[in-house]
Amino acid sequence: MTGSFARQAQVVRALGSAFVAAVLEAGERQLYRAPLTARLIDDWPGDPAADALAMRFNGALHALARRGDDVALSALYARRGGDFDAVIGGAMADADGFIADWMREPPQTNEVARSAAIMAALMTLRAEVDRPVELLELGASAGLNLNLGRYAFDLGGVRVGQADSPVRIAPEWRGHPPLARPVEIVGARGVDLRPLSVGDPAARERLMAYVWADQPERADRLHHALAIARAHPPLLTRGDITDWLPLELSRPAGAGVCRVVVHAMSLQYCSPATHAAVATALATADTPIARIGFEWTEARDAVHLTLTTYPDGRARHLATCHAYGHWIDWHGPAAA
Repeated sequence: MTGSFARQAQVVRALGSAFVAAVLEAGERQLYRAPLTARLIDDWPGDPAADALAMRFNGALHALARRGDDVALSALYARRGGDFDAVIGGAMADADGFIADWMREPPQTNEVARSAAIMAALMTLRAEVDRPVELLELGASAGLNLNLGRYAFDLGGVRVGQADSPVRIAPEWRGHPPLARPVEIVGARGVDLRPLSVGDPAARERLMAYVWADQPERADRLHHALAIARAHPPLLTRGDITDWLPLELSRPAGAGVCRVVVHAMSLQYCSPATHAAVATALATADTPIARIGFEWTEARDAVHLTLTTYPDGRARHLATCHAYGHWIDWHGPAAA
């Protein structure tokens, strides 16, 4: 799998992070100094791009830098520059086991900026199905996006959410503003194979390590979202999507409520069988029900925000988005 970090570095640089790109490029060149990590990558059974191996490696290095044990590495991250090969290579040699162990676990970004796209989709849905919603999130991580009703949004000039929230999300908006509709969330819960507890300092640190080191505004937003989640803990279940979703949908919905299944950068890690199980569960559920996806396309060349409503299964491509929610190119219905 030689070259996988360097290829991902090109993607990362295009997404606006020259520092993380330089870390990945140095990591590629210095892999020979970390035999455990190199062997893990060479023997990886799946698709390294789909499984985000480069982002796992970057998270491990950022975690080491945040710990502060490696003074040179911490200084490189603080300055956002220096002798990348010497410092990254030294860290890889000294912490080879830590890096390999970290990379065995899937990424945990739980980027709250993605909730801006989800909110825009919920407003679009409200124009079609004029009901309060109950959110069911697949691959919820720490459940931070289940608290989107507690965040403040500026969506192309359309301001929604909790105006005094410390989590303020205003993506660069391209295209016309979305429909301005009130969104009432009457319930929110999620599932994850390995949910993170916001009450666990190690879990909070893992989330912080996955924030790109040269994007402090993301770290600040995550810090505030974690504080909100500690005050209002998301309802999370440890389990498999294929078991959890059919069970949830078998329960009667609240009177006058539209259930909405949401997934943001999570189904890319799931098997075709899981995708099929989700589709079947939605197609056979009581309506009204909808699905909002924020996921890479199959070709992994763009992130699409989609809204599907049932029972007709009509899917709409509402927007093309930055992977971490920095910008939204809106194609959906326009505000009057």
